[in-house]
Amino acid sequence: MRKGILTITAVSAALLTSLTACGDDESGKGSGAEIGVILPDSKTSARWETADRKYLQEAFDKGGVKADIQNAQGDKGAFQTIADQMITNGAKVLLITNLDSGTGKAVIEKARSQGVTVIDYDRLTLGGGAEYYVSFDNVKVGNLIGSGLVKCLSDKNAQKPVVAYLNGGPTDNNATLFRNGYDGVLKPKFDSGDYLKGPDQAVPEWDNTKAGTIFEQMLTGTPNLGGVAAANDGMANAAIAVLKKQKLNGQVPVTGQDATVQGLQNVLAGDQCMTVYKAIKQEAAAAAELAIKLTKGEKGTTNGTVADPESKKDVPSVLLEPKPIYKANVKDVIADGYVSKSELCTGEVAKLCADNGI
Repeated sequence: MRKGILTITAVSAALLTSLTACGDDESGKGSGAEIGVILPDSKTSARWETADRKYLQEAFDKGGVKADIQNAQGDKGAFQTIADQMITNGAKVLLITNLDSGTGKAVIEKARSQGVTVIDYDRLTLGGGAEYYVSFDNVKVGNLIGSGLVKCLSDKNAQKPVVAYLNGGPTDNNATLFRNGYDGVLKPKFDSGDYLKGPDQAVPEWDNTKAGTIFEQMLTGTPNLGGVAAANDGMANAAIAVLKKQKLNGQVPVTGQDATVQGLQNVLAGDQCMTVYKAIKQEAAAAAELAIKLTKGEKGTTNGTVADPESKKDVPSVLLEPKPIYKANVKDVIADGYVSKSELCTGEVAKLCADNGI
């Protein structure tokens, strides 16, 4: 969710659009695609390109439906330009992961005016009115981040630890849900006096570099930090890099989510106490199945609803279950095919993998 270059022109936005789609022919890109997919970026989390694109494409190919998958690379202007092109090229369904709710809402309104159905993918567009939402139970993801930190602090027999929150982007509803989840677990600890509440700050646009700067300021102002609830693995790694400078890595438990290669390596090294695995393959398959049904004029199948706090409406949703990952069950992520042993167990990590049955 990194801002693009503010001076981008309509021409350069169109050029960026043509560069962000991997493997698409630049002339008439997406022509004939019934489903358009817009991913947000590739900087805030590696998952969008390494997992979501791959699994969505596999699911659409299996369903025999042509889809146009593009990445806005953090640029709001490009996001809207891509959506306009997809609608013009005849998409019946848009599957979008918004950069912020304002941009997402504009796209949804344009799509609706053209009779195109929109599915919010992974991230709800507040006040947007998308017909469907497919994601994980993000409050539960936050619960797992919080309970993971409690377990790790307990394992260290920490006494009245000062706990910091490194939250996701303030314009992303998922960041709010994650924080609600881990705060729901940790607040009772603060209230009882078992833990002490430390710095609590959002990281603009989930930017990992900004996360490192913010956490360095946190640690300078509160050098006795005892634990960190980070909203994803990228920001957890930024905090770990700061802790390493002070030789505190492994001593101060840090939690995250996404089960990225880097996050899992940090877990194996003992620098990150746990992560949360969201089976992106399942999420992509569920979203693709829903989108394919909609292109055929069928009604989508859901398993719940999510309240939009802005519109006060319940959005029909497909919600999936996240899974906590500690050192002992990192192998489960490999067994599921989300990460390969060859990419995880490189260099010094090879021995750590062997020591943990991988």
